[in-house]
Amino acid sequence: MIIIIYSDTNAGSIEKNLGLPEYSYYFVLKEYRPLLEQFGIVVPVTDPAREVDAIYRNAQAHGQACVFLSFSPPHKTEIHLECPTIPVFAWEFNTIPQEVWDNEPRHDWRTVFTKLGCAITHSQFTVTAVRNAMTPDYPIISAPAPVWDRFAGLRERAAAAAAQDGVELDIAGTVVDTKTTDLTPFGPTHRNDPKPDLVRPPELAREQPIKLRLDGVVYTSVFNPYDGRKNWFDMVTAFCWAFRDMEDATLVLKLTHGTIKWALEALLEDLYKLTPYQCRVVLVHGYLADSEYEKLVTATSFVVNTAHGEGQCLPLMEFMACGKPAVAPNHTAMADYIDSENSFVVNSAEEPTNWQHDPRQAYRTFRYRIDWESLHDAYRESYRVFKQEPARYRQMSDNAVSSLQKHSSHALIAKRLQEFIFAHPRLVGAVVNNSASPC
Repeated sequence: MIIIIYSDTNAGSIEKNLGLPEYSYYFVLKEYRPLLEQFGIVVPVTDPAREVDAIYRNAQAHGQACVFLSFSPPHKTEIHLECPTIPVFAWEFNTIPQEVWDNEPRHDWRTVFTKLGCAITHSQFTVTAVRNAMTPDYPIISAPAPVWDRFAGLRERAAAAAAQDGVELDIAGTVVDTKTTDLTPFGPTHRNDPKPDLVRPPELAREQPIKLRLDGVVYTSVFNPYDGRKNWFDMVTAFCWAFRDMEDATLVLKLTHGTIKWALEALLEDLYKLTPYQCRVVLVHGYLADSEYEKLVTATSFVVNTAHGEGQCLPLMEFMACGKPAVAPNHTAMADYIDSENSFVVNSAEEPTNWQHDPRQAYRTFRYRIDWESLHDAYRESYRVFKQEPARYRQMSDNAVSSLQKHSSHALIAKRLQEFIFAHPRLVGAVVNNSASPC
C-alpha cells in the first residue's frame, strides 16, 4: 500500500515557521509516520495538487492501494484529487465552520467532509463537533499523536533522577530569570523610555549557551506566546499570587516562536506589575537540544496549561507521558486525558468567541474561560501535595503515565488508524485484491 503524506510545514521549513499558524501539524505528521510505515510505503509530498494524483495513478497501474493523508485544516485540504484523501486535523471549538467567506467553498467544512467522505482528528470533542454538523455516524475517528512510547527511556531516567537536588540546563537562546533580572524598565515610570534589548542574537546564543539551574517545585508550560488561546496572562498572574511568599516555587515558560521581542516585553511588563513576589518565573526562548529538553522534563514537578481550548496539546501530553501531573482544565481535547487522578483540574466555563481563522471575527462558537481562583487554588494544592504528600504525588505521576498510555500509545493508535484507513470505501477492494499484506 502507498500512503502519501503532506504538511505545509516540513523538515526544511519548521525552524522559520515555528509558532506560525498550523506549524504543529508537522509534529503530528512526525509522530504518525512510524506507524504508517507499518502499513505500507510512505511517500511525502510538498505540492499535493501536482504530485498526489501522479503517484496514485502509478500505484493503480501496479495494482497497489493508495491513500493521501493531508495533515492540514480542512479548508486547506485538496478536495478534487483522484486519490482517496483523508484530512488529519486538530480543532478546539464546539462547532465547525459552516459558512463561506472570501469566495472559498472549503471554509464551509461540511463541503470538504462531504466530498472526502471521512476524516481523522485528535479528540472525542472534535469528533462530536463534526458529527453534530454532518450526521451522527459520519466516518471520523479520534487518533491522537502517539507520543507515549517515545518517552519510555526518559520516564526511566526521570524516575531515577527524582532524588537529585536540582538540574542544570544549557540553553542556546534567551533566558530571563526574575531572580536576576531588573524589571524596573518595564514599569509605569519608565513606560516611555527605550526598553533594554533582552533578546540575544541567535548566533551569539548558540555559541555561548546559558546555564540555567532549576530546583524546588517547578511548574513548566510550553506554548506560543502570540497565540491568544494559550492564555498565559492567567497562568502567570495566578502563579505569582499563589506563591508570593514561596522562594522555592518556579514557573518555567518555554516560548515557541521565531520572533519573541514583543511577547517578551509584554510578559516582563506584566511580571513587573505583579511585584513584589518571592517566587521565580523563568522565560526561555531558543533551541533546546534533546538532552536539554529531557533535563527540563526531569526538573519539572507539574506541567501547566491554562488554554481556552486545545486540539490535543502535544507538550502537555509529552510531560504527562513522562509522569508529570498537570495543573490544567479538562475541556476540549484535554477532556480525553485530564482528570482528578492525574491532575489538579482547573474549573472553566463557556464564553462566546469566533473561529480562530475567521477574518470576520464573527461569534459562531464557544471557548472556555478559566476560573482564575480555581487556578490559584490548584497551584496552592499541588504545591502542598508535592511537599506534604509524596505518596499521593507519586500515585498521580503513575496515573499520568497510565492515562497517556491509554490515550496515545503506538499499539492503540496504530490499530485505530489501520482499521479506519483500510475501511475507506475506495480502498477496500484495492487492499483485498492486493496479494501483499497491507501490514
